[in-house]
Amino acid sequence: MTMADQSRDPQAASIDKEWLRNKYREERDKRLRPDGNDQYIEIKGQLTHYLDDPYTPVTPRAPKTDHVTFAFVGGGFAGLATAARLKEAGIDDVRIIEKAGDFGGTWYWNRYPGAQCDTASMVYMPLLEETGHMPSEKYAHAPEILAHCQRIGRQFGLYDNALLHTEVAGIDWDQAASRWRIRTNRGDDFTAQFVGMGTGPLHVPKLPGIPGIESFEGHSFHTSRWDYDYTGGDPLGQPMHKLADKRVGIIGTGATSVQCVPHLAQACKELYVFQRTPSSVDVRDNAPIDPDWFSGIATTGWQQRWLENFTANQAGGTAEIDLVQDGWTDLGRRIRAKIIELPREQRTPQNMLAAFEDADFGKMEEIRARVDTIVHDRDTAAKLKAWYRQLCKRPCFHDSYLQAFNRPGAHLVDTDGKGVEKITDNGVVVAGKEYQLDCIIYASGFEVGTAYERRAGFDLTGRGGLKLSDYWAEGMRSKHGIHVHGFPNAFFVQPAQGANLISNVPHNLTDAARTIALTVSHARKNGFGEVEVTKEAEDRWIELLLTGAGRMLGSPDCTPGYYNNEGREPGPQARLNVGYPAGPNAYFKYIDEWRDSGRFDGLAFR
Repeated sequence: MTMADQSRDPQAASIDKEWLRNKYREERDKRLRPDGNDQYIEIKGQLTHYLDDPYTPVTPRAPKTDHVTFAFVGGGFAGLATAARLKEAGIDDVRIIEKAGDFGGTWYWNRYPGAQCDTASMVYMPLLEETGHMPSEKYAHAPEILAHCQRIGRQFGLYDNALLHTEVAGIDWDQAASRWRIRTNRGDDFTAQFVGMGTGPLHVPKLPGIPGIESFEGHSFHTSRWDYDYTGGDPLGQPMHKLADKRVGIIGTGATSVQCVPHLAQACKELYVFQRTPSSVDVRDNAPIDPDWFSGIATTGWQQRWLENFTANQAGGTAEIDLVQDGWTDLGRRIRAKIIELPREQRTPQNMLAAFEDADFGKMEEIRARVDTIVHDRDTAAKLKAWYRQLCKRPCFHDSYLQAFNRPGAHLVDTDGKGVEKITDNGVVVAGKEYQLDCIIYASGFEVGTAYERRAGFDLTGRGGLKLSDYWAEGMRSKHGIHVHGFPNAFFVQPAQGANLISNVPHNLTDAARTIALTVSHARKNGFGEVEVTKEAEDRWIELLLTGAGRMLGSPDCTPGYYNNEGREPGPQARLNVGYPAGPNAYFKYIDEWRDSGRFDGLAFR
């Protein structure tokens, strides 16, 4: 049986593993570039129109020169969850600073047609139990997620003190006053006893550094600034009627493109999808959530139970049932089953990695076979198959993307790993052929591999003038990914150096919110003006992290992408972009015990 036959027969008794490894390596090597992350360009100068907010006009206001107990940078899930927990703890003067025109973070910006979460709504959307909201479907669409962010803001009174359409210019520690001074691009100059950072990786759009990108004379925009004035339609799903006579090209075939291509294929006269690397696209099987069923499961503590169950199934736990039942947990169950097949005495790290590989090979063969069952044109189907491990790139799940290429006006332009050659006044050139277009849409994602201070837009200055960029010059240093020595009363909300659960990032954020609220509440109740992780505790935490297996995502053997620094050596700093050595399940159990003890081990209060 040939490999082509096997890819059409997922039940094949055996898989030629060496052939697959060589195929994966061959496809990766096509895409390796010496410029790595530098292949993308920072949006500045004459390209800054790509950053304009097309959704909400800026409202004039007077600068703030007051004092608040807690200021949080970022109005996405991290800021909303932390502020809500602080409010619950009785800390009323919480201020969120957000560069967008409303709360939501990436869900404020991503309003492209078809946008929805890739992790099940029941575990993805934070504070569902607290707000009493039932998601309308297993994978909620963007308007519902944005509305939920606004619901959190209203319920916890977070709009009253928020600074929207505001970017932080600097945050500096005032040692004499034991508080932070915060300056913004709108003339604000106020202080806060505590600050939180939840800037996240998905808010600074990037563009591909394609020659001629500034010369295109047609219309163009980034998917995070969707131009409905040009396309017609709206985020709620109204048809994009203005594209009926348009030739549109979309550059990028990651998670965003997978979601919006079906809508474009239906709306455009001609759609050209320019592909460098195909995404793996598994079954989504979205469906409405039944209110009667939901009322039966939504008992006290239901969402926390679902979060723990998802993590236990997806990240190496021992859950007996799978409440979520999605593509993430399916792969986790497969890996666990392969490992359990091994006799106990053979469960060595090497054998467990081999079991992981076997499970992944089987899963990816099924995903490739699915392409053949859906896409009519054999050549197009072959080019839509992903030749890499499932977790080498962000896994995608969709029930309309592959089908879109059966429409007569939808064309896949596969670049065989090379990418678009150049952009002209009139269109896009691939392998010497020009595709004339009326509109180019950039589905090129957000900055991930750039420096923290570049993405945040400022460099936090701690005790003694210490810059965060200098302190983290050789890699991130923290305890729990939250507390950083030399930066008292400051808290970071993100996955690294904590659970590092990438399959469901909001779980990391909401858990950190609990830690922060308890820490601040303890300081306030006991009359402490400062809290800071000790150098010794931070060092011990880093030492513990380095006993683990290292980065679980981003292998250099993978096809290039943001998971692995575009296939380039990420540098020594990357060794610290890891999580708790025993895994996410163990971390959440550990941090629960750390919080419940009330000792706040490793933190110094003064």
